[in-house]
Order: sequence, then structure tokens, then C-alpha cells
Amino acid sequence: MAVMQINRKIDYALRAVIYLTCRQSEKPCSVGEIAQNEDVPKKFLEKIIQDLIRCGLVRSHRGPKGGYTLARDPDEVTFKDIVEAVDGPVSLNICVSETGECGMMPTCGMHWVWEEGQRRVMELFANTTLADMRDRHFASAKAPSATEPRRGN
Repeated sequence: MAVMQINRKIDYALRAVIYLTCRQSEKPCSVGEIAQNEDVPKKFLEKIIQDLIRCGLVRSHRGPKGGYTLARDPDEVTFKDIVEAVDGPVSLNICVSETGECGMMPTCGMHWVWEEGQRRVMELFANTTLADMRDRHFASAKAPSATEPRRGN
């Protein structure tokens, strides 16, 4: 069964910046560390990191203890920022893209669905920060698993 999904480049970029956001250390980390911990191909991640650097989302640190850190506060970086840094503007369908080129638009019965879907997705992406993702990560890490016995009962 085919599914509509984001591409690997976006997925890997998000994994990388979330990894940088959730680290307990302020020290830079290597692409190899991110790749290993997030199960991302290192060579592909190196290219993605360069896109993130160009957009001012990740900072490169040179030297023997060099590597990468976030360039901005996690409260200031959105899901949308990451997606657009590596893949450009998001569009559910061509009719809701920046160019909006579709010959069917005047008579299309589903344009309103694409338009509303685009609005909702972009609202979610623009309102979800790296800090939100970090907070959810740590909240889920603290939550007891279903197989773990409850204490205090």
C-alpha cells in the first residue's frame, strides 16, 4: 500500500536537530555520533547538516573537539524551519504550492480540501518548536512503560 509521506532528507534532518536539542551536553557532537544514534546514513547526513548550517540552524565548530551544535535557541526554531531548510516550501498538492499552477482549479471539487490541509499542516509545523519536541522526548522517557509495575499502590 502506498502512503503519502515526508522524504528521507526531511526525516533525517529532523532526527539530527532533535538529537542536538535533546543532548544533555553543550559540547559539539560529530556527524558520526548523530548518525549512529539516530540510524541515519553518515554521508547523507553530512550533506543535510550543510543545508542546516547555510540556513543558520546548526553551527559548525572546528578542531579536535569540534562538531555541531544548534545555532539558535530551541524555542526559536520550528519544525517548519527545519523542513524548509532542507527541502524548500511544503506543499500538499501543486494547487496549494507557491506557484499554484493547476488548470483544474476553477472547477476542482477538492481544492478546498487541499487548501485546508495545507493551512493546518503549516500551522502545526510553524507552531511546533524544537523545545516542544525536546519536552515531549523527555516526558516520554520519564513515563513508566506498560510492562513496568506501578509504585505506591
